[in-house]
Amino acid sequence: MPEWTDTAIIIDCRPHGEHAAIVHVLTQHHGRYAGLVRGGQGRNMRPIMQPGNQVSVSWRARLDEHLGSMTMELANAHAATIMNDRMQLVALTSICALLQAAIAEREPVEPVYDATAAMLELLSSDMDTPLWLAAYIRWEIGLLAVAGFGLELDRCAVSGVTEGLRYVSPRSGGAVTSEAAGEHIPRLLVLPGFLGGDAKSLEEDVINGIRMTGHFIARRIFGVHHQPMAEARQRLQDMVMLQFGKDQFDKDQFGKNMASDITYDHPSHEEG
Repeated sequence: MPEWTDTAIIIDCRPHGEHAAIVHVLTQHHGRYAGLVRGGQGRNMRPIMQPGNQVSVSWRARLDEHLGSMTMELANAHAATIMNDRMQLVALTSICALLQAAIAEREPVEPVYDATAAMLELLSSDMDTPLWLAAYIRWEIGLLAVAGFGLELDRCAVSGVTEGLRYVSPRSGGAVTSEAAGEHIPRLLVLPGFLGGDAKSLEEDVINGIRMTGHFIARRIFGVHHQPMAEARQRLQDMVMLQFGKDQFDKDQFGKNMASDITYDHPSHEEG
């Protein structure tokens, strides 16, 4: 009888029958898994079964290919903290939706788990919104890489130089300089300053970043399956555009290094 125990992040929970629930989790060592939690709709289990919570989970089934059953204990109640901030809550929902769409079931992806756990810690902290959004954008870039659609943002796709990068090709995902872009600039995505581009105002950098990753997520994760962008991810982008279009932030407080806390030690896989 196959069974294992692991740490995990809940990414989805749906009622099943009168008392049970089907729960999807991202585990540290076993990848994305689903399982039946008996009593998952009960009063004692409901606070645990919230997307974003970290849990200790045990899974067992008669055969590997079966759904299996899960038991779990709460390790870190991120959801309760994140629910106090609307944009953080939408970001959490977006993270869960993207993990469901981009990560193959039962494929170990420890770098994704580690980066997601770090991202949840930032969302649960009192870090300023623009700082954790910069980290979130890096999280999305890492997710694209692990899913097989890495972006080449550290050198010019045309000339190979590493300085003066300003734009990103919406087709190849490669960065380019102004000189290499030439007359194609109006059709290119802007590389934000915290990713090595020309630093602009804080709101412009974050807007450009969320636009850039949104384009590739829509095209390369959802588009290849002829699906629309995840509603939660689109809602987050809309909220960023609205808030950062109105609010002004002190550019000097924008620590570029803060975003580098969310990284994936995983090789990128570029399109051919």
